[in-house]
Amino acid sequence: MEPERKLSAEAGAVFQEGVGLVLSRWSALQLAVENEWGGRDSRLKGEQLVSDIISWVNHSTEPLYIDDLEEMLNEAMLSLNTMTEDGSIEEVAEKIMIMYEECLDCNFKSIENLREANSRRGPTPHVRQVVNDEEDSDEDDDETDPSMGKDDSSNMIVDTPKSHAVAVPVNEPMTKPPAKAEDGWEVVRPRKSRSKRN
Repeated sequence: MEPERKLSAEAGAVFQEGVGLVLSRWSALQLAVENEWGGRDSRLKGEQLVSDIISWVNHSTEPLYIDDLEEMLNEAMLSLNTMTEDGSIEEVAEKIMIMYEECLDCNFKSIENLREANSRRGPTPHVRQVVNDEEDSDEDDDETDPSMGKDDSSNMIVDTPKSHAVAVPVNEPMTKPPAKAEDGWEVVRPRKSRSKRN
């Protein structure tokens, strides 16, 4: 049987960064940490998970199996009072194991890709405040993070309609276009004032 290969010092440091990046993109973990579902020390528990994974990789005398990593991730989530049934534990474990295999060969491409993705990704709030229409137009093209899931609910708040609805009584046709106010809203005049102007 072939002896278990170990990470070099450089590869170990890069792998640790990669594990941190993967976990920072795991929405279930981040929600549990930010909302302190595991108590006041939730952030420490999240950071401890990175250390536990690195220790497991560096100090294991047995071959590394993905099932063991999945169990470690599951226990960490349970310590944060969080049960995940969305398949994310398996997905995160797979990403970490692939990264580990790549780092054994000093291939850091996937970690570089994660770095780039993290630098492009700003905070992704679910609700954004619109200051004015000109600033909003640049934000509409923002890239969404695939690991966070697609949520278009923020677009409902951000997108401001270019033409505003006009209040017209249902049974009466509008004979004259409404006047435009300075702020862009259309003003609907009472029926009496329209008839005097005709």
